[in-house]
Amino acid sequence: MNFPSLALGNLVAVAQRSTDAPAANTMNFTNHFLLAMPTLQQDYFAATLTYICEHSDDGAMGIVVNRPSNVSVLELLNQLNLNPARHWVDHSVIAGGPVSTNRGFMLFAGEDQYESSLTITDGVHLTSALESLRAVANDEGPEDFMIALGYAGWTGGQLEDEITRNVWLTVEAEPEVLFEQPYEQRLDAAAKLLGIDLSLVAPEAGYS
Repeated sequence: MNFPSLALGNLVAVAQRSTDAPAANTMNFTNHFLLAMPTLQQDYFAATLTYICEHSDDGAMGIVVNRPSNVSVLELLNQLNLNPARHWVDHSVIAGGPVSTNRGFMLFAGEDQYESSLTITDGVHLTSALESLRAVANDEGPEDFMIALGYAGWTGGQLEDEITRNVWLTVEAEPEVLFEQPYEQRLDAAAKLLGIDLSLVAPEAGYS
């Protein structure tokens, strides 16, 4: 299992689904949630909530934040020989997306304290530095964090195209939803930021 130090500012994924969308970017969804529309069925992203960490003309990168994997934080830390405390068995690693599923990322709130970190917004950061996991293993990590394996990626213009095609609803992210809500409640909690019930949503595009 791989947890390398990456130049995250240059991490723009190769898309899982290709489009012929133009590269011009008139919207920016960094620090936004993508809510999978109820019509997005039989797809990897069905019923997912994705947090966009980086969005530019070159593409977008995000982490699915409501899909726990069957790997515990304890197991991951043990595989990295970090001698974690036993209590991490109760915490799941997130399945962050279909791209590079052997790569690890830590999304966290608070001060940026690690190398190779991307500051997404004030108080929310993404890192792939091994030292971040070492801090977690030593119970010295940030209070609010999640560890993900894999990520979601879009090429230039693809995310915008998918939004106009009613694949996603979008809303500016709230840290409380990102870090405090149980995984199974995060999608509905993000929908409430829009004042909607996803079970009643027609396939109409929207963003804020």
